[in-house]
Amino acid sequence: MTAITPTTLSATSLSPRTRAVTEFVLDNLVWFILATVLTVFSLTIPQFFQIGIFSNIIEQSAVLGVMSIGLSLLIIAGHLDLSVESVAALSAMVVAMLFANSGAGLKYVLTPEWLVFPVSLAIALAVGAVIGATNAFFVVRLKMNAFIVTLASFIWVRGLVQKLPDGRSAQGLPDALRFLAIERYNVLYIPLIAWIAILCFVVFAFILKRTPFGRHLTLIGGNKIASFRAGIATDRIITVSFILAGAIAGLAGWLLAIRTSGATANLGTGMLFQAFAAVVIGGVSLQGGVGRLSGVFAGVLLLSSIHTAINLMSLPASYTQIILGLLVLAAVLLDTLKLSIRQRLT
Repeated sequence: MTAITPTTLSATSLSPRTRAVTEFVLDNLVWFILATVLTVFSLTIPQFFQIGIFSNIIEQSAVLGVMSIGLSLLIIAGHLDLSVESVAALSAMVVAMLFANSGAGLKYVLTPEWLVFPVSLAIALAVGAVIGATNAFFVVRLKMNAFIVTLASFIWVRGLVQKLPDGRSAQGLPDALRFLAIERYNVLYIPLIAWIAILCFVVFAFILKRTPFGRHLTLIGGNKIASFRAGIATDRIITVSFILAGAIAGLAGWLLAIRTSGATANLGTGMLFQAFAAVVIGGVSLQGGVGRLSGVFAGVLLLSSIHTAINLMSLPASYTQIILGLLVLAAVLLDTLKLSIRQRLT
């Protein structure tokens, strides 16, 4: 009798129901991890299990979550964008310089005042989209390596963030923007700024799953050559992906400016690494072609939960970095394991 081992396990040895359950667990593993972590924290940290704490976790996840969406789209498409952090900071700085009333702010006042909401949002999206289009030109048209191109953008865009205000900060955004981040303006105890992030996840999850663009994006990440031969406009899809990633980073910057009521030269520093961690922990494969935004959302919540728990326990901030690094390593190992299991199921 031949023993059944992991190497001999195949789709034929599993029932359709077992295969479906296995796929469901693999797709939603990060949610099980999040539930476990929240349960452990609630049982071991006395002040953790509170509506206010959970509301704060979701609110803290807003900016990072939005930034992670654009990064996820490009990684699923088989590319990288290291510039999203700097793009978010530049968009925040431009909005703050135009509309803030102190520091480097130019104090532009629109009439009626509510116009500052759509105008500032459009400016932030435009700033991000232009840089995304610039990245796409070098990567798609000039066939340059995306890692190098976006790394260069990360550097020169951050330089712009420091140069534009001459090192000063711009603070004091109008109330027509600030109300989004004020805790008393909430729905179901969740601040409005967090609802914007949740809406973004829902919209782009639908796009990725239910539209031809999303399906083509995933196919390109899985096999670009085969996608091209199948008649998919790969260059156009990738170009749109870079522009979208830039615009979404611009939206993240807009939310960041609102949350901090302005911008500083070092705004958002380190968020790129947190976004990468959230994306990888959320199950997006760095090999491209695999990933769900629902998992990325869970990854963002997991990081915010750990950060909140560390603060409540009054542990040194360095613990966050250590845990973050270990989580990324664990996520990469888990991604390799899941890929191996999926290959045995097919």
